[in-house]
Amino acid sequence: MPTGFVTRAKDRSPRWMKDTANAMTRAYAVRTADQRHLPDFLIIGTKRGGTTSLWNYLIQHPLVMPMYPASRGVKSPGYYYVNYGKGDAWYRSHFATERELDRIEERLGTRPVTGEACPYYMYFPPVPERVRARTPDVKIIVTLRDPVKRAYSHYWERVGDGVEDLSFEDALAAEPERLRGEREKMAADPMYYSRAHDFYTYRDRGIYRPQLENWFSVFPREQFLIMPAEDLYGNEQAAVDRVTEFLGLPAHPLKIAKRHNHLPAPPMNPDIKEELTEFYRPHNRALYALLGEEYSWPA
Repeated sequence: MPTGFVTRAKDRSPRWMKDTANAMTRAYAVRTADQRHLPDFLIIGTKRGGTTSLWNYLIQHPLVMPMYPASRGVKSPGYYYVNYGKGDAWYRSHFATERELDRIEERLGTRPVTGEACPYYMYFPPVPERVRARTPDVKIIVTLRDPVKRAYSHYWERVGDGVEDLSFEDALAAEPERLRGEREKMAADPMYYSRAHDFYTYRDRGIYRPQLENWFSVFPREQFLIMPAEDLYGNEQAAVDRVTEFLGLPAHPLKIAKRHNHLPAPPMNPDIKEELTEFYRPHNRALYALLGEEYSWPA
């Protein structure tokens, strides 16, 4: 049965029916977890940096597997933070079986790859060690966006989600208080999920160097592909070609280059924009020194 038909039928189904179908599908996938292939790549962020768009571009490639089941359209199970306690079999249940990969390799001559995309993985400190414990050879893709624009887009996403009622200026001012004690709780309890650390870190998430250094302390640099989100927004095909080459796959033309999760927003207050631009200048310079290249952002 075509996936599109399944997706449309699912969209018309009542909530209880969707929940039942999802539970049955996941139970089957968990039972077959030992036959499933752990991810070959991770897209780890940054938030509001094009991870959803990049994921949706990549799974148009016949050799990049969507998460299981494809009809759900999931890009990540959020395993390495909020769902870490669910265990290895639950995580594996989200990926294709080795048998399916074998069939595609036999038909197309190249073995497909599996992966997931979660922008919180870059920012949540325990994730690199957790990833290395399961997939030490995984390839890691990072898109970094101008931190001023990233912060503003992050804010408007939270407004749209109905979880932010402060103005952008007030939300920036409230960030230290919202985060007070959260990092200590995270350090004390490896299973603790901080909603504030995930939701309200508008300013801090744009300080990229410490986040990357945390990952570089665990994985060798050759396992990373890091590029500015502006490259993805400016030329989707060229950016995707760079990623597929990194993954060892042949180039494949995009059929749809629609930007996903784009959020229209009113112009930023010029004073706030200037303050953030000045705030991020030294952090951008530190990032450029780490990477050995510069982007188009102020520095």
